[in-house]
Amino acid sequence: MTDTKGSNRLDMLADGRLAAIVDSSFDAIISKDLNSIITSWNLAAERMFGYSADEAVGQSILMLIPDHLKGEETEIIRRVRAGERVASYETTRRRKDGALISVSLTVSPIKNANGEIVGASKIARDISAAKESERRIRLLMREVNHRVKNQFAVILSMVRETSKRSSDPREFEELIRARIMALSRSHDLLVTSEWAGASLFDLIQEHLKPFGREEQILLSGPVLTLQSNAVQNLGMAFHELGTNSSKYGALGSEDGRVEITWTIGSGAQGASVQGAGARSAGAQGSGGREFQMLWTETSTPRPGSNGDEITRKGFGTVVLQRVAPQSLGGSAELERSPGRLHWRLSAPLASIIVPQAGVDADADAAPGFGI
Repeated sequence: MTDTKGSNRLDMLADGRLAAIVDSSFDAIISKDLNSIITSWNLAAERMFGYSADEAVGQSILMLIPDHLKGEETEIIRRVRAGERVASYETTRRRKDGALISVSLTVSPIKNANGEIVGASKIARDISAAKESERRIRLLMREVNHRVKNQFAVILSMVRETSKRSSDPREFEELIRARIMALSRSHDLLVTSEWAGASLFDLIQEHLKPFGREEQILLSGPVLTLQSNAVQNLGMAFHELGTNSSKYGALGSEDGRVEITWTIGSGAQGASVQGAGARSAGAQGSGGREFQMLWTETSTPRPGSNGDEITRKGFGTVVLQRVAPQSLGGSAELERSPGRLHWRLSAPLASIIVPQAGVDADADAAPGFGI
């Protein structure tokens, strides 16, 4: 008799520990009979599915299963009756508020004292965060793949255009290396911001830093965050302008000066600034605000200079007059004369900056400052 009482106390202690474990679990632990009626429901199940134990116990487990997945329960019960354990699998369940959540389920048979299968225990783990992370990773990989292909296309174009204008293998190698490094600098700015964009000021500074003479460069314009496409194409333009200037212009002489200004105006203002310059269909059809940039450099003309050196073999001219403006849906003008160079770019603001809800760029902000 004493042994029986001791055994009962041990059973009660074991049952108490098991109940405590079930109640404190972060996973939903649910039991049901062979008719799919819920017989127990822990606190984690309340948090996960939104039903209290009083609301859930006595109800069919089918209330948690979306209509198109109800066939799962038939298969689960069939396997439980056969004494099988259903290994962890991923599926979808419905909360009380109707929201669908991703869960990982494990189902095991429940036996009575006689060893007969009388129901099933189900452990459900919310994996919504993990599934969302997987979705974001897949999206990111597709985006990375797209961007890498774009970069390959740009590099191939660089190689093709540079090879047309260079007969010296060493010069060709030097030009290609410099241009790929310029792409890399733009890429680094985007990676730092997790592809959220890059400051126009930072972009200019990053591409002109290798040429030195920071005291001869003046920037003036509003604070803008550029889209990734604008970062890449404007970065290419700044590299070509900086390279040309260091070889033949202001950044190659002690008395040279480079002024880079940008403003934001209406489309009509942009048209008056453009003058007779050709405008692309993208710029004409924007009907909104317009981004305008002007690179102006002045220096003492060098002996024998005729003003024709804008990256000696002409790839820079292609970038400044065609590649950069067309990629941004705008237009550009390039004017050269001994000791002077002007590059003017106009493009729809929407193709330049990262859109921010309820925020307009302030054309009067950010006074000029040197880099």
